[in-house]
Amino acid sequence: MNKAELVDRVSEATGQAKSEVDNSLRAILGVITEELSKGNKITLVGFGTFERRNRKARTGVNPQNPTQKIKIPAKKAPAFTAGSELKSAVQTGKAPSLAGIKKIAATKSAAKAKVKAAKSAGKKKAGGAKKKAKR
Repeated sequence: MNKAELVDRVSEATGQAKSEVDNSLRAILGVITEELSKGNKITLVGFGTFERRNRKARTGVNPQNPTQKIKIPAKKAPAFTAGSELKSAVQTGKAPSLAGIKKIAATKSAAKAKVKAAKSAGKKKAGGAKKKAKR
């Protein structure tokens, strides 16, 4: 699965527009990258942990010439450790259902629509009152 396919699946699961999902995904990945570059650890309970690990300098073997030794410099590398829920899903082949996510997304959408309707109704009433007062 590539990024576009991931955005499609999340969009279907949440009912959000693909552009919103794409922006959210970019923001999440950007924050994870930024925090790892600072040396911070990101833990998503049940899913896993992203962290930066320090690799020591070592001596390796040149793959093109196995008799030749090469020096591999020290570096910092990103690492991911899977959480218990992710490990279990991979082991059993049973991922958690997306039905709950769809239900939550639908509830949030309905709540947003209610708030938007209430705000627009309030503006119409307030606007009418202002017009009458000016006369």
